[in-house]
Amino acid sequence: MAISLTLVPVIATPPSSLFTFTRLHHLASLSSPYSPSGVLRATAKRFTFVTKSKSVTMAAVQECPGNLKRQVEKLFDASLRSTVPDETGVQTEVTASLPGKPGDYQCNNAMGLWSIIKGKGTQFKGPPAVGQALLKNLPTSEMVESCSVAGPGFVNVILSSKWIAESIETMLMDGIDTWAPSLPVKRAVVDFSSPNIAKEMHVGHLRSTIIGDTLARMLEYSKVEVLRRNHVGDWGTQFGMLIEYLFEKFPDTDSVTETAIGDLQSFYKESKSKFDADPEFKEKAQKAVVRLQGGDAIYRKAWTKICDISRAEFAKVYQRLRVELEEKGESFYNPYIAKVIEELNSKGLIEESEGARVIFLEGFNIPLMVVKSDGGFNYASTDLTALWYRLNEEKAEWIVYVTDVGQQQHFSMFFKTARKAGWLPESDKTYPRVDHVGFGLVKGEDGKRFRTRSSEVVRLVDLLDEAKTRSKTALIERGKDKEWTPEELDQTAEAVGYGAVKYADLKNNRSTSYTFNFDQMLSDKGNTAVYLLYAHARICSIIRKSGKDIDELKKTGKLALDHPEERALGLHLLRFAETVEAACANLLPHVLCEYLYELSERYTSFYSVHQVIGSAEEASRLLLCEATAIVMRKCFHLLGITPVYKI
Repeated sequence: MAISLTLVPVIATPPSSLFTFTRLHHLASLSSPYSPSGVLRATAKRFTFVTKSKSVTMAAVQECPGNLKRQVEKLFDASLRSTVPDETGVQTEVTASLPGKPGDYQCNNAMGLWSIIKGKGTQFKGPPAVGQALLKNLPTSEMVESCSVAGPGFVNVILSSKWIAESIETMLMDGIDTWAPSLPVKRAVVDFSSPNIAKEMHVGHLRSTIIGDTLARMLEYSKVEVLRRNHVGDWGTQFGMLIEYLFEKFPDTDSVTETAIGDLQSFYKESKSKFDADPEFKEKAQKAVVRLQGGDAIYRKAWTKICDISRAEFAKVYQRLRVELEEKGESFYNPYIAKVIEELNSKGLIEESEGARVIFLEGFNIPLMVVKSDGGFNYASTDLTALWYRLNEEKAEWIVYVTDVGQQQHFSMFFKTARKAGWLPESDKTYPRVDHVGFGLVKGEDGKRFRTRSSEVVRLVDLLDEAKTRSKTALIERGKDKEWTPEELDQTAEAVGYGAVKYADLKNNRSTSYTFNFDQMLSDKGNTAVYLLYAHARICSIIRKSGKDIDELKKTGKLALDHPEERALGLHLLRFAETVEAACANLLPHVLCEYLYELSERYTSFYSVHQVIGSAEEASRLLLCEATAIVMRKCFHLLGITPVYKI
């Protein structure tokens, strides 16, 4: 349902400061089902029981106070242990009920359990009987209103509306961080963005940068220490070419500035053209690489100059996107490579092949080259060394690489090498763990890779500035330049423009490609950042217009979920933690986007039929509005989007 609103000034918390920022560069759902919107009541179904055998109170689920699904799982885990005490290996299977199905959650263990115990002299006569026993042995809990068994033993659970309301009240008092999921790791590395020195960041880096940032934010929210790594391409044979061209154009390298060099992309292309066409220059460039890697002070100084100019360009993108990174580029790992290669060799993994040193891996028809025939190191040797460093020096338990899907084979090969070396466990789900987060292309309207009309790759800075400009134009067309200060106009245009670009990317399953379209992403209708930002702004406006002190209301007011739309919204709020956990576990940001959009839709369904201000239930409904706004803001934060607070 579209919300017809106008943009307004952003009154947002200031962005966190950028750290020193420091894989794209070697190459050009598990969403939570939602409950029905109607009131879910106990009905006179077959196999309906009220369970009173054991008691589980709120204190018993403090290990996962925000994760509703996990709390239900704990109840059924206790039931399983009572029902089949000898089957200790059975895992609890609980899912959120699908729309239109009875209950809020469903335990699906009966059929699988029956296949295990039949023929063992069991007292049960089939899956329905197992389901009845699971229900009968379910501990009583203040969170459960009623249960029923349906079909082949599915146990449906209807949660207490009173308990849902009290859980939301607790969050309002204690803060949404109490709903943060707990993951089985303490420290993770997220390797993302990773542009090449002396090349412009282009639209191809957009996905790695914002997907990586969102994954890092979700892990950080889940109490994981995240090392945000920018593995820039700052080492290799191309630097000999760049340095010699720099010397040729600017004999006095000390005076070289970003302005003097101009467009880095053009500078790179010019040096490459000369390298390809001029044998004498090519020879100089090859010798320059040797001198650079040998530590020659003059060449190191020129290399540093080129890197610094590139970093200044990268900073413009990271500042716009409000992305924090720490640079540990290829050059950082160079001193460790020889030691790592020697370790792999000592384990008998490296063989000679056509003058190069390679590792043959089962399942691949080509070997992984780790030392070139000229004795130089390559991308694989650097990546293996970086992995070794992250495991042994940085003590990371989970290492996530965010690059395009075209690099899948490379990562599969070097992950398998690490397992053969004994650095990683055989199971890819056991920690320490590595994952390649692959993503598809950003396409233009023609269905091809997104480029300019002159077939050039689109510069990321230009793309972001265009989004902000279009957003600002829409604001001016609505007369906001007459109502707001220039600063307010600029802040809102930036929040909406950049947020629209981010959300248009993140809402897609990352493994697929998507079409870049400014008109669609800046629309205020449908599943867009603009629609969601407006929905949040409208909620904030309602709270302000009430004239109530919302912080005081949190202390004195009571939340009641007496109507179907109120209950549906409250239940969805409580599913926030399990959604974030699913998005983290499967490294899928779009799962969170789906949750956020559904939240805004559930709020619209509630607000369209229930008066808030001036109603008998005003205090309760204001608390429900505030809880919705808080969860929306946390979703925005995890997606790297700045919220808009006023309409």
